[in-house]
Amino acid sequence: MIRRKLRMTTLLSVLLIGGLAAPNSSGAEELLVAQAPSRPGAPARAGAAAPDGNNPLVQALQMARSGNYVEASMSLFQLSYSPRFRNRRTQIRYILGLTLFEMNLNQVAAFQFISVVRQGESQYLRQALEKLSLAADNLGDDTLLNYALGRVRVDDFPRIHRDMLNYRIGEFQLRNNQFPEAARSFSRVQRASGLFPKAKYMEGLALTQANQLPRALRAFEDLFDSRRAFGPTDSARVSALMGMARVYYQQRNWDRALDVYRQVPRDTEAWHDTLFESSWAMLRSGRFRSALSNFHSLHSSYYEDFFIPESLLLRSIVYLYICKYDEMEKVLNLFNQIYRPVYRQIDQALNSTNDPVVYFNEMVRMIRDQKLNDGSTEETRYLIPFLVGRRIMKEGDFQTSYNYISRLLEETRRVVEMPAEWRQSAVGQYAQRVLQTRIARARERAGRQIRAHLESIRLELFDLFEQEGFIRFEMINGKKQALQKRIAGRDLPQTQVDEGTRRDYYIQNGFEYWPFRGEYWLDEIGNYHYVGTQSCD
Repeated sequence: MIRRKLRMTTLLSVLLIGGLAAPNSSGAEELLVAQAPSRPGAPARAGAAAPDGNNPLVQALQMARSGNYVEASMSLFQLSYSPRFRNRRTQIRYILGLTLFEMNLNQVAAFQFISVVRQGESQYLRQALEKLSLAADNLGDDTLLNYALGRVRVDDFPRIHRDMLNYRIGEFQLRNNQFPEAARSFSRVQRASGLFPKAKYMEGLALTQANQLPRALRAFEDLFDSRRAFGPTDSARVSALMGMARVYYQQRNWDRALDVYRQVPRDTEAWHDTLFESSWAMLRSGRFRSALSNFHSLHSSYYEDFFIPESLLLRSIVYLYICKYDEMEKVLNLFNQIYRPVYRQIDQALNSTNDPVVYFNEMVRMIRDQKLNDGSTEETRYLIPFLVGRRIMKEGDFQTSYNYISRLLEETRRVVEMPAEWRQSAVGQYAQRVLQTRIARARERAGRQIRAHLESIRLELFDLFEQEGFIRFEMINGKKQALQKRIAGRDLPQTQVDEGTRRDYYIQNGFEYWPFRGEYWLDEIGNYHYVGTQSCD
């Protein structure tokens, strides 16, 4: 309700003040008289022209002022092309943009504001940039945002919108690898703003990219402290924990990183990532048993649709360290069994078509089926492997494009719901053409992003296959050395993987010991403990 009131105030101020004082216009005084309420018996001003009730611009402005945006937009659109009002075209297009903005047609309104900006210096330039930024923010359109942000000054913006502007500027700087500048922009978002959690996380991310790790850690800690009242599963609180853990890992503080990873609740989406990331910290700190315990959960049937090829190679390396060559070979064979068909399917998809819309439509079908089937898509065949599609769905650039297309489709539905007279009018036809064009181009852009990710994943898998070959060579070499020792009669000691604990250690400390029989239970995920022995001499 507050936002609506602010928009209306802005529109009225344009209609009653700035919008009616166009230079070099003989009708300016006439419009001022037409807009001003008359008092009974008040004498007419000397030299003032009488209101012209037949002036179409006066009528259009009156309709806009009274909130009749549908009628006003039809009239203003026609007047914006009229030679009679050529000197008022910038004013008309700006007010037309405001009426469309009030109708929640952000994309169509944005084009009007862009036309005002392209006219250069005028009394509407600053307001047009402000409204263009708001429309682009509502749409989540990076292209429009970049266009507006390259021309706007933060100090010219109303205070109520400055947090949004600082956040968007920070995003723009982060995409262009301006990490210190991005961190400064994100830090300017006020704590009371709804954007503060995102901004604080992005500030920590930018500082991490700038290798300013102590400052990054403070940013994540500040975010964590600000979300204490929201419960342990709050997404911003979890993001802060993940950021802190990653900074500690980058500082090679393995123990502290593991402590923070363990604070991520299991019933959050990020917990799966903590299993893999913490496994690296365990490996780097020599906690082989703990790493293998993590991998047992990570490679359970509950996560078979996740794209995590590196985790299988990492698991095989742990087995290499403890000389478990048979287990190592099983894991390497599993890696090939899962990911070589994925590689071939990606290769076939990339060679089958260059049409980006095909990739986008396939991804949309995958997202739709995942929602309808509650994630069960085993029997459905796609051009793109499903576990690869799941990964691409989470990529930031694709999410931005997908959300933008969703908002364009919502705007299209609003146009369809408009009165038939408006849809068939010049502005209605124009709105439909704009939206159809933008949707088509956005789909092509999203499709190109999907193809780029597929090419990157194909290259990633190719590199991993090379690493698998090197690891397999080390396995064969290890087997050879173990066989030579066995032939020489040297018995291998059966020592524990980590510093010695037996099964009774777990029982004495409140654990129930159940041998793994090949069945996975959801409530057991994360509770597995590897108690095997190493076989190294």
